Amino acid sequence: MNERPIGIFDSGIGGLTVLSEIRRLLPAEHTIYLGDTARVPYGIRSAETVTRYSFECASFLMRQNIKMLVVACNTVSAISLPLIPERVNVPVIGVIEPGARAAAAATRNNRVGVIGTEATVKSGAYSKAIKNIKNNIEVHSLACPLFVPLVEEGWTDGEIARLVIEKYLSGIKETGVDTLVLGCTHYPLLKPTIQSVMKDVALIDSAIETAKTVKELLEKTGTGRTSPEAAQHGFFVTDSPEKFISVGEGFLKRKIEDIKKIALPMEV
Repeated sequence: MNERPIGIFDSGIGGLTVLSEIRRLLPAEHTIYLGDTARVPYGIRSAETVTRYSFECASFLMRQNIKMLVVACNTVSAISLPLIPERVNVPVIGVIEPGARAAAAATRNNRVGVIGTEATVKSGAYSKAIKNIKNNIEVHSLACPLFVPLVEEGWTDGEIARLVIEKYLSGIKETGVDTLVLGCTHYPLLKPTIQSVMKDVALIDSAIETAKTVKELLEKTGTGRTSPEAAQHGFFVTDSPEKFISVGEGFLKRKIEDIKKIALPMEV
């Protein structure tokens, strides 16, 4: 069990923010990452479609003999996370609860903003999770559907990114939030530009909190890897490995060498 990899999936490249934090915090662990790049973005899909896609991704990773499944997608975490454990026999960790805990702890004026995909915002998952921790927090949620395509194209800074971010965030800025949850794993790739627009606002990157949760669970279950041999990191995508590599390497600051293109769906 200890030598088995951690499986991580997202609709595209955004989940690399979670992978990066897991690799930083747990350098000994093998990982397998699946980016469903042929069907990105998930955030504009119906709940039924998101659930079907998530089952297909989970099924593929289970075939890779993983010891833990990390759902590095806020849309899936918001809509399908309670259903996935019924389909797999390993621990499942999402990104919403860790981010909600961090936001509740960070706010000083009890005004928290949440930005995410249309599906995540519509689900109200972050608002519910934050209020379950501290019910007097005022939560302002906003869908930012163009952010994912910006990241997938590699347009994470520059004039285009800044204009789009300013346009979306002007309203939420006026609410006086002192904390902003980046409620999509693609969004941390836009963090410097978002921070330049949302000055003096604490940005919550759920990828960091999720990696901490992964580490805690490995320690609790005694399934962490301790071998001195170098960890291995595999990547699977459902479309265009070349594009994934060009954007992904820029973010990870390291080579992506072991990558394969696969076809989904697969039987669950």
